[in-house]
Amino acid sequence: MKKLLQYLFEYKTLSREQAREALSNISKGMFSDAEVTAFITVFLMRSITIEELQGFRDALLELCVKVDLSEFKLMDIVGTGGDGKNTFNISTLSCFIVAGTGQKVAKHGNYGASAISGASNVMEQLGYKFKSDETQLKRELTEANICFMHAPVFHPALKTVGPIRKSLGLRTFFNMLGPMVNPAAPDYQLVGVYNLEMARIYNYLLQQTGGAFTIIHGMDGYDEISLTNDTKVITNKGEFIMTPEQLGKRTVDAKDIYGGNTVEEAAKIFTTIIKGEGTWAQNAVVLANAAMALHCTNEYTSYDDAYHAAVESLEGGKAYAALQKLIALQ
Repeated sequence: MKKLLQYLFEYKTLSREQAREALSNISKGMFSDAEVTAFITVFLMRSITIEELQGFRDALLELCVKVDLSEFKLMDIVGTGGDGKNTFNISTLSCFIVAGTGQKVAKHGNYGASAISGASNVMEQLGYKFKSDETQLKRELTEANICFMHAPVFHPALKTVGPIRKSLGLRTFFNMLGPMVNPAAPDYQLVGVYNLEMARIYNYLLQQTGGAFTIIHGMDGYDEISLTNDTKVITNKGEFIMTPEQLGKRTVDAKDIYGGNTVEEAAKIFTTIIKGEGTWAQNAVVLANAAMALHCTNEYTSYDDAYHAAVESLEGGKAYAALQKLIALQ
C-alpha cells in the first residue's frame, strides 16, 4: 500500500486494473485502518476518474455474495448520499410506493455514513432483518413486491471500511459506488447524484450496461428530486430540466423535508408518511421520486400517468401494505 500511496501522492491516477486490485486487497483486510484512510483521502482531494470508478466497481462485484433474482423485472431507487442535506428517507419511501403499484423492487442500501439515517438504519429500526438468502429474498419479492439488500451483507469491502467511513463522516468514493453495485442487477434504476460531474460519470457508466435508467440531480445540490428547485433529469434518451411544478405540482421549502436528528425520529417520519399521514410537502416529494422511477420502466405513457399511479399507491394504502407484508415475513 505504501508504494501505491506514494504513486497517488504524485498526482497520478490508477488504471482500471490497478483500482480493482487495490479495492480487492482492502476487502481482504490486507491493510491497516491508517493506510485505508489515507487511500480514501486521496479521492477526497481530487476527482475520481471513470477508469478508477470502473475498477472499484469491478472489485466489489467480483467479491460480492451472488444472488440470482433475474426471474423478476426489478427496480432500484437509490441516491449516492453525501449531499449533506439530511432529508428524510425519500428513496426508501419511494421504493415502497413503487412496490405498492405492483412493480418489483430490490432496494440496495447501507447505514448512513455522512447522514444521520441511511436506508439500512431506518429499515432495521422498522424491524427488517438483513439477509442474503436467495430463497427468502424471492419470497419477499413475490409476497411484498420488495426486498432490501443491505450492502455490507453482500459486499465484504463495505463491511471492512464501514467504521472508517463512519469516523470520517465525509462523502467518499464509496457513496459513488453504491448505486452501481446492487447484487440483484436491477432492470431499471433511478439514481440520484449530488453534483453534475457525477451525473456525467453515471451517464457514461450506465449507458454501458444497456439497462433502462434515469439519473436525477436537484439543481441546488440534492441527490434526489427535492422540489426545492429545478431538477436535472438524464435518461438513455437524453437530458432535460424539470421544474418543481412539473414534477410535484408545487415548490417546497428545505425545512419541509428535514429528516430528523436521530434514527428513531427518522423512522417515525418514515412511518407517518407511508401511512399516508405526511404533510403535503413530504407527500409531494416522495410521489415525485416514485413517479420518476415508474416512468423509467416505460409502462406509463407519460410522467403524469406514473404520478397518478404513485398517488394511488400511497393514498390507497398499497405502499403501507407492502411494508407491513415485508416486515411480517421477517
